Amino acid sequence: MGAERPHQQAFTTRRVLHTKGIISPEYQHLEPQIRHAIAHFDNLGHKVGKGRRNMVKHMVVDGVALNVKSFKKPPIPNSLIYRYIRKSKAERSYRYARHLLERGIGTPEPLAYLEQHVLKGLGESYYVSLHVQEDLTFRTLIDEPAYPGREEILRQFARFTHRLHEEKIHFLDHSPGNTLIVNENNGKYAFYLVDLNRMQLGRSLGFEARMKNFARLSATKDMIEVISREYALLSNYSQGKIYDRIGHYTEMNSRRRLRQKQLNKRLGKYK
Repeated sequence: MGAERPHQQAFTTRRVLHTKGIISPEYQHLEPQIRHAIAHFDNLGHKVGKGRRNMVKHMVVDGVALNVKSFKKPPIPNSLIYRYIRKSKAERSYRYARHLLERGIGTPEPLAYLEQHVLKGLGESYYVSLHVQEDLTFRTLIDEPAYPGREEILRQFARFTHRLHEEKIHFLDHSPGNTLIVNENNGKYAFYLVDLNRMQLGRSLGFEARMKNFARLSATKDMIEVISREYALLSNYSQGKIYDRIGHYTEMNSRRRLRQKQLNKRLGKYK
């Protein structure tokens, strides 16, 4: 594997002082095409998902299917913080993806990230990865209780999450739409994490942190039953204790979301 090469050339010219970024060694031959895709982001590809804050577009470049994520330009003072103190969401997405793959955890392969530095801090920023065509997401298992192989998928998902925890990977956005699931047609399913910019790495997770990590998945009680049974087989915790704590944190998260929804409605932000 070659060394990662920092990218220095601006992709656009709108009051950009300079750019910072990396093109993955394996894909440096696509650098001109990646630059073109980002420079013409508004006019190329098709949108994936709702994109309320950030936008993802699917594009095909020289026969390679890509997802290009454009992060919303942060307000001041966040733009200054992301330029001088903290890594941008785009850079974190790239580096976390590399970290996951090094540990054998599924995520779409990262190609590049780029951030534009403007006079007032961080301007536009982008993350580019290979496109993974999923068969379903975790949300599918919530919405379709009769989905074929649902229980087996949940068992394998529990093993996948347990491995994350054992690898000291705390995926803070472990939510229904952020796990892509691919049916490998041999009784096995592959899991790919997306939306990676919020993670904590290298710190052991205690029992409560592990259980709380399931909360944002919004799993139903029957799903929690399957997950807790499988997780118990891999750990020193009892199934009953796991079931109780996942259920507790899931309920807490549901109440928090309801309160936030009601608040947004009162503030006129909910549609």
